[in-house]
Amino acid sequence: MQFRHDINGLRAIAVLAVVIFHFNPQWLTGGFAGVDVFFVISGFLMTAIIFNGIEKNTFNLFKFYTARANRIIPVLAAMIIVVLIFGWFYLAPVDYKDLGRQVEKSSFFMTNVHFSKGGGYFDTAEHTKWLLHTWSLSVEWQFYIVFPLLILMLKKYLSLHNLKRVVLGLLFTSFIYCIYATYKDSKTAYFLLTSRAWEMLLGGLAFLYPWSLKTKKSQLMIQCLGLILILASYIFISKDTLWPGYMALIPVLGAYLIIVSQYQQNIFINNPVFSHIGKWSYSIYVWHWPLVVLGFYFSLENWWIYGIPLSILCGFLSYHGIEKINFPRYSSWKEIYKVKAVYLTLFLLGFGHFLKSNDGVDSRLPEAAKIANAEIKNDNPYDCDKPELYECVIGNPSKIKALIIGDSHANSLITSLSSVFNLKSDGIIAFASSACPFIPNMNFYDKKSHCPEINQQRLNLIASKKYENIPIVLVARYPSYLIGENDADRVNPLESMPAVYFGAEKNTSQRELFASFKHNLTHHLCQISKTNPVYVVQPTPEVGFNLPQRIIKNVFYNRNEKIFISHNAYLERSGEIRTIIHESATQCQAKVLDPALLLCKGNECISEYKGRPIYRDGDHLSEYGNKLLIPMFKEAFNP
Repeated sequence: MQFRHDINGLRAIAVLAVVIFHFNPQWLTGGFAGVDVFFVISGFLMTAIIFNGIEKNTFNLFKFYTARANRIIPVLAAMIIVVLIFGWFYLAPVDYKDLGRQVEKSSFFMTNVHFSKGGGYFDTAEHTKWLLHTWSLSVEWQFYIVFPLLILMLKKYLSLHNLKRVVLGLLFTSFIYCIYATYKDSKTAYFLLTSRAWEMLLGGLAFLYPWSLKTKKSQLMIQCLGLILILASYIFISKDTLWPGYMALIPVLGAYLIIVSQYQQNIFINNPVFSHIGKWSYSIYVWHWPLVVLGFYFSLENWWIYGIPLSILCGFLSYHGIEKINFPRYSSWKEIYKVKAVYLTLFLLGFGHFLKSNDGVDSRLPEAAKIANAEIKNDNPYDCDKPELYECVIGNPSKIKALIIGDSHANSLITSLSSVFNLKSDGIIAFASSACPFIPNMNFYDKKSHCPEINQQRLNLIASKKYENIPIVLVARYPSYLIGENDADRVNPLESMPAVYFGAEKNTSQRELFASFKHNLTHHLCQISKTNPVYVVQPTPEVGFNLPQRIIKNVFYNRNEKIFISHNAYLERSGEIRTIIHESATQCQAKVLDPALLLCKGNECISEYKGRPIYRDGDHLSEYGNKLLIPMFKEAFNP
């Protein structure tokens, strides 16, 4: 195929948009649509290769795959190896293990599936995932594998003309599914081939059904319309737009119009700057994201000033140093052992699996960091936290001494409560479900939440008097439901957590939410107190950052970032909630247990005890830390 200056310029427009968006989203709120433009280009070029080969009866599937591997894998492997080397010296084990998992998935070109199970492309926490951008390469690879196989199978039964109709049918099917999937779950639809294939197939349509524009003026007009659509998507679309969905038609159709126009003399597209950036675009794309993450990871101010030029420089060096290497091409599957890209892939697969299986090689850490790292996994050994009503019995089931009910914070305190009793003769039962505080009838659950049902089942169980007169301990992370997430290291609650984590419906004020909380808490405390003694645990102090990871980074990077919060900071976040709990409990003859009396001394709430962190993240006490609350439960149950 003759070199297309318009497509090369289109690559530059796409990659610059993506790079600018990732370094500073405020500058180009829809810059992420550059990836959609890339998909159209890939679809056009791959369809041209496949159908030209089929028409001439020269298409070789193995040759096609090896050509794609030689194009994509060397640059990708070089970038991953550099990140792995960097990670060995600078990444904490939990981050290095996660990187290993990403490397393993990228070796199979399955990172899109891996990331589709996470919070979402725009979530804050995703900015620490070094290989997040490889999701689009995985989508393309999956398309490269499936599309030619499908065409080759159908070629035995269909004419070339009908094969083109099949492509058209697949395009419409994928587009309709994309709209449905985006509406149902945009975070998953964003990453998957099934909801992205239509973008590449539309590019294929540009080759299969070319336009015959007879004048330069008509070519230029169509091309300018395409540019306007792409630029409009970059400027007016944002991360708040459901994506990909039907809105993705704007940049995708724009790219399609530029390709079908075939106009080569537009100075905006065909100019020396875009000509070079277009050639380096793949390498720029591969290298830019780790540079973005580097800035996030080390909290570098105004990183874009250096990051954007560095991305282009890395793209330039990678293009000339790696992409231009003329790797041998082979035509037979018997020669697969000669393909160097295969060995690069196997190396990455093996090393990624090694990191994942060895917990990020924590032997690299100094001793103090190892202690903190071990605390991350030091969670309740009982498998009690379930997304349904589950009676988790600890100790002797025939003599239950207490019930503990609540969310994941209740799960974190199970063993400190159980330590009060002799579990050979006595037992306790836990009803713990993450993000499900026992506050029935609150309006901060979304429609998909299972919590209202669980809470009704909890109420029914208590009302049945199966556990009549047995003390009930209520524990929950109340501030997160009423105020919001305060852990800056955690995923943005607006993007990836259930509505319960952000508060209530958007039209509910915080004052109304607090009033509703007080009403519901009082109502149910008084109701339960009629059949059972009730204890309500005040909110556990939250440090507001992942404590073990911060300790590791302090040791690892010789930093001195604070690892505790003041008592005043705790009261500022939880003070009003504490007052409501105290007033409601007093009104209903329930008793209040206060972790802050043990965890906050003077004006500081401790985060370490005897040189060991007491939290496994930013708010959950670890198994080591929750034991500090045993005196609180002893005083309540063995006064």
